[in-house]
Amino acid sequence: MSEKLLFIINPHSGKGQIKNHLMDIVDNMVKAGFEVTIYSTQEREDAVRKVMEDGAGYDRIVCSGGDGTLDEVMTGLMRAELDVPIGYIPAGSTNDFANSLGIPKDMVKASEVAVGANPFSCDIGDFNEDTFVYVAAFGLFTEVSYKTSQQLKNIFGHVAYIMEGVKQLHDITSYRMKVEYDGNTFEDEFIYGMITNSISVGGFKGMTGDDVKLDDGVFEVCLIKMPKNPIELNEILACLANMINDSDLIYSFKTDEVHFQAEEKVAWTLDGEFGGEHEEVTIRNLNQRVKIFC
Repeated sequence: MSEKLLFIINPHSGKGQIKNHLMDIVDNMVKAGFEVTIYSTQEREDAVRKVMEDGAGYDRIVCSGGDGTLDEVMTGLMRAELDVPIGYIPAGSTNDFANSLGIPKDMVKASEVAVGANPFSCDIGDFNEDTFVYVAAFGLFTEVSYKTSQQLKNIFGHVAYIMEGVKQLHDITSYRMKVEYDGNTFEDEFIYGMITNSISVGGFKGMTGDDVKLDDGVFEVCLIKMPKNPIELNEILACLANMINDSDLIYSFKTDEVHFQAEEKVAWTLDGEFGGEHEEVTIRNLNQRVKIFC
């Protein structure tokens, strides 16, 4: 008897290129022995709802879209407390997580992986009891990812983030926060922070440090201090461009849990989508919580 597969599609991701490959992708799924149900998302959070309502009735869930679509599917799994393995066919503009997993950029080849037999038990993040797949971030450039239009993302890819972000450099906002992890406590003023489980962020490799593993139970944390002058700002930009490897202006560490206490509400993004405004945030690593085919 055929196993049941739910195929969730974001039809707007990556110039809508899924339409050009849909028949070949579904053909691969059927050849692999699956009975396929296709669902096209209609609005934000639609994939979350679909997985929560119907996910238990399937042996595998495959999604195609950007990292935000994958985030929604995993959020649905967590909220419904389901243990259904998933496949991912990337169709977004940067696809950081797919790159980290070595999933092919070619959608038809990625579909072969998604219906294959090589599940990987992957870490994901708990964010104040919400879920993220590979990055939670605040500060400079983070609003860019969810305020940049889909059309601009489709045309320029991750360059769109830079183009929009440069507009913000004249007025850098900083946030005073107390940070606690593994018995350590410090307080400082930050312009940017990211907690990641990915080899690349925003399409740029190397931003998350060396020796990144997606199943080791720890996140890579990077917090950038408020620069006092243009020289310090240039030093920070050089660090992010990997021109220099170390700076007193950047905190870097690994941990399985980190707590932030801010003096005001701070806007966060989860996998490039708006994650709400919070004064207090606790982020925990859910070690090897999801099985994804790669």
